[in-house]
This record gives sequence, structure tokens and C-alpha cells, in this order.
Amino acid sequence: MTATGIRIYSTLSKRKEPLVTGPDDVVRIYACGPTVYSRIHIGNARPFVVFSVLKRFLDRVGHRAVLVCNVTDVNDKIYDAGRREGISSTEAAANYTKAYLDDTDRLGLGRPTHEPTVVETMPQIISLIGDLVDKGLAYPAAGDVYFRVERFDGYGKLSGRVLDELRSDEPGDGKESPLDFALWKGHKPDEDMFWESPWGPGRPGWHIECSAMAEALLGVEFEIHGGGLDLVFPHHENEIAQSEGARDRPFAKIWMHNEMLELGGEKMAKSVGNIAALHQVLDQWPRDTVIAYFLTSHYRSKLPFSDERLVEAGHRCERIRNGLRALDAAIASPGEGANAGLTQGVMQARTEFFAALCDDFNTPQAFAALDGLVRVANQAVESDRPGADQLREAKRMLLELLDVFALTSLDAPDDALPDAVRQLADARMTARAAKDFAASDRLRDEIQALGFEVRDTAEGQQVYRV
Repeated sequence: MTATGIRIYSTLSKRKEPLVTGPDDVVRIYACGPTVYSRIHIGNARPFVVFSVLKRFLDRVGHRAVLVCNVTDVNDKIYDAGRREGISSTEAAANYTKAYLDDTDRLGLGRPTHEPTVVETMPQIISLIGDLVDKGLAYPAAGDVYFRVERFDGYGKLSGRVLDELRSDEPGDGKESPLDFALWKGHKPDEDMFWESPWGPGRPGWHIECSAMAEALLGVEFEIHGGGLDLVFPHHENEIAQSEGARDRPFAKIWMHNEMLELGGEKMAKSVGNIAALHQVLDQWPRDTVIAYFLTSHYRSKLPFSDERLVEAGHRCERIRNGLRALDAAIASPGEGANAGLTQGVMQARTEFFAALCDDFNTPQAFAALDGLVRVANQAVESDRPGADQLREAKRMLLELLDVFALTSLDAPDDALPDAVRQLADARMTARAAKDFAASDRLRDEIQALGFEVRDTAEGQQVYRV
């Protein structure tokens, strides 16, 4: 076990907790994934982005992370989807699982370490329910199995709710208490996907699925459990009751929840109907812009979804892209001197970047450090002619930080600009780096004649379509 120097706000303790690796010096993370009954929306993508980038950050600073993001492929809504589409629920789940993988692949963040499904974890789920029944924490009733909420001391410790305020919304014959929730649901005639169990044919309840998948891949106790804030109650509260009740040990040490996206002032949700599908957003906006949209807001802050927010994120990506271009132009025509301010600014930006992420994964502050690095590099290029080695080191450092956010693609040619405009823009940056301002002005005029505007800002040259 190793102290990482990282602190994460835990919903359980209501404060920032130090992150300590497991006995094998690995940080184990479980983040609740989607229920695959339709294409995921942009709000569903927020936890995928947050926890994928958290894993990238931990790996970068030398703490190997194992990230488990489950796929819920057994659920009432999947039965409904199959009926609606005239196919089996198994086929519906397979289709939407593939769509989820395809859509999230487009974000370019890589895949989680493990992506278990409910179907493949069924033996462990049935076994865990059996352990709860054996301990008297669960009971069979008319083909179902329910968890005895009142027998688990500490129920409500995550959400802050007390038993007198609670009532399960799950109907069922033979329930001992309205507080109890289903671990196993007996088979109904219109359900085409079911399994045999000691309590009769059926399928698991939602909450027990995650408890079993987490334990199967991460062990009984692990470092971080994550997901959207809307899962705190009842889903994560019930996971704690099941897992800790069965094993008499703590479940997750830190509970890390991201806030919701909002569209039109309401939480984005399929049930409300105010959703924007992830694949449609990625058809309209570059993946770099979408990643920046998520990361320029703190994960614990509500995040409005709007074109204005995406335009702003796109502009920040463009400033970084322009900074990389300016460095490339300066490297192609370097000076021979050294710029102490550039070296100092680069190291300060790196320090600030990682310090921000160590403090409750503050990606907006880390993004501000990226902006600062670009700014100091642009100032050095504009005011001086540093040597090639110093310029290459500045670019290497910028790309190292961008890699944490999976944004190194900003170093690729910008296909949004026509080749002729991009070549003129690159030539103009080279001319400015060489202080050939007559050539710079001439190239500006040529760019404008093609229908584009050139702006020189503190963040460097920017080119916009007029």
C-alpha cells in the first residue's frame, strides 16, 4: 500500500480523502456503466470520460490503475426494447452493447481494463445472493429474493437517508417490509431471457449485479467506486448493503460521483426526453472538442449542454493547436539563444497541471495550466528566438500533458482548414518567428483573400473562416 499524494472527494465521508493504493500497489476503480437498451447520450458519456482520464492520470504518475466499467445487459428496459423492436432481448442487448462500444471508441480514450456483462457474471451473482440468504440478510418469497434492509446496520450512510424516510418502489408478493429490495426476480411469461437458480427461474435485480461484478474483478475491498451522482440512492446504497452485509468488510474506500449534464435547465435523461445522443454529438463536433467540453468543468459541477459550451471548448482546443503550430514553425527556424522564461514557465505549468489533478481531480485547473504553457511558449516565440532544443523540450512537455487528456491529436494537421490556407498560415508563423513582418503581412493578405481571418492573440495565431 502506497500513499499517492492524491486526494479525492468521497460522497461517503463528505470530504477529500487521501488515495492509497491497494496491497498490490494498484488503484482499483469500479465505475457503473450503461444499461444497454438504447444508444447512450452525452450525459452517459461523462462518467466514461471522467474515469477513463482518471486512469490515464494515475498511470502517468506511476500508479497502475485497473478500471472496471460494467455493461448491464439484463434489465426490464432491455426486455421492453426487444419487444418494441420485434427482436429478442438478447439481440437487443447485443446490438446496443456494440453501439455503446462503437460510440465510446470514438472518444479516443481507450477502453477500460475490464468491461464485464451481467450475463457472463451470472454464476457469481447467484452465489452472492445465496451467501446473503445463508446469513439471514435475504429471503426468498414467491420466486423472488429480497434483501432485508432493516437487518443491515448502517443502511443510508452513503446517501444520508434514514430508514423512517425510505420505502422501496419495487412491488412484490411476500415482501416482509416495504423497505426491502429485490436481489432475484422470478421469471415472468413475457421475459425471454432467464436463468435457473435455487429459488426458481428468473434473473437478478439491478443492484446485486454490480456488487458481484466488482467483487469478481477487484476483490472484496477496493480503492474507488464511481458513477453518476444520480446513482447514490438507491443503487450505490444498496451495493454497500449487499457487499458489506455478505462479506463483513468495507466495500469501496472512496465513493467518487460525477454531477449530471443539464439540457434546458433539467438533468439530461432518457425518461425526460431531453437528450443528445453521443454519436450525434460526435458527428457534429470533433472528439477533441467533446473531451475538452467535459474536462474544462469540474466533475462535481453540474454541466450545461449547449452549442455555446462546445464552441468555447473548441476555441480552447484551437488555441492549443495554434500553440503547437507556432512551436513547430519556431523549431523549423530556431535561434541560438536561450529563454529562461520559457524553461521556467514550462516547468511551472507542468507542476500546476499535476497539482490540480492531485487535488480532487481538478481538470479545469489542469486545463488552465495547459493554457499557461501555451501562452508562455507563444510569448517566447514572439519576443525571442530560442534554440531548437529548448523549443523541442517545450513541445515535448506540452504533448506529455495533453496525453493525459488524450488530446495529443491536436498536434495533427487541422483538416478543418483547406490545405492552401493551412500552408499559408504555417508560412506566416515561420515568417513571424523570423521577424520577417513584411512577409507576415503579405501572407495575412493572401489568407484573407481566400475567405479566412487571421488574428494574433496572446495564445498565438488563430485562423477563422469569415
